[in-house]
Amino acid sequence: MNSLDNLVAYFEAAFREEIKTIGQREPQKLYEPVAYALSIGGKRLRPALTLYAASIFTESVISVLPAAMAVEIFHNFTLLHDDIMDRAMLRRGLPTVHRKYSENVAILSGDAMSILAFKYLARTQSARLQELLSLFSVTALEVCEGQQLDMDFESREDVSVEEYLEMIRLKTAVLIAGSLKIGAILADSDENNADLLYEYGINLGLAFQLQDDWLDVYGDPEVFGKMQGGDICSNKKTYLLLKAKEECDAKTMLQLNHWLLLSDFDPVQKIAVVTAIYEKTGVSEATRILMRSYHDRALMAIEKMTIPAERKNTLITIAQEIINRIK
Repeated sequence: MNSLDNLVAYFEAAFREEIKTIGQREPQKLYEPVAYALSIGGKRLRPALTLYAASIFTESVISVLPAAMAVEIFHNFTLLHDDIMDRAMLRRGLPTVHRKYSENVAILSGDAMSILAFKYLARTQSARLQELLSLFSVTALEVCEGQQLDMDFESREDVSVEEYLEMIRLKTAVLIAGSLKIGAILADSDENNADLLYEYGINLGLAFQLQDDWLDVYGDPEVFGKMQGGDICSNKKTYLLLKAKEECDAKTMLQLNHWLLLSDFDPVQKIAVVTAIYEKTGVSEATRILMRSYHDRALMAIEKMTIPAERKNTLITIAQEIINRIK
């Protein structure tokens, strides 16, 4: 059975050739930015999970490649449009599409990518294509719903922890879960195992996003490649901030709101004060506990699968890596 790393390399090699083909299509001004966005790279985790899920139930995954490419193209489409909405200048160290070309070009090329994703999915030779298209459509729509909720939260001060968890389920977790279930369906898995892989993916995605929230505050910038406290400086409504609001006493809430309302502040001081509030309210440990809870639920889903024990090992390892980054 293939390891996840091997499947990432296998997918990357095939996808690079496909990107070249896309980049040669006409009109160039539409497809060159698409090829650029896809070539920037990334972990390729979602398509690798599609291939891995298929490999649990079948020896050859070559027929699953078009669906894995559909997953990766759709994921990159969401990143391209996210960058436009966030006015981001860089993506993985390179200029974003709207920065390199123009905003209008980026919007249209992103639209093309979303359609290409369905075109690649339709290439799959499966009697269950209708089921795949339904799952992919629902997943794509849910990702958009999650993004809208995230945007709505920017102007709301009454966002609850429960609403936040639902938002990250939609924006992050459903695509991970859908990637796994697509692979299982293409390998003709039974419904129960496919649903358990989806459940595993949902919980893994929730744990992953909570980890990301925690690492923004407590992670080593040299290890995780992002500025420490960026979410604090931008008043981003993460699980830590929303949980702190729930746990603050009146005096601490006044202090927190003071820093949230300041438009002119010393970033180092703000990060220090808000981090101290997180410690005082027990938010750091609460985040770690909830993340471990989702991790444990992911493992429980794997345990229920009716497959040989050795075929569960990589899924267990992937989930464990989430926890290991926090320890």
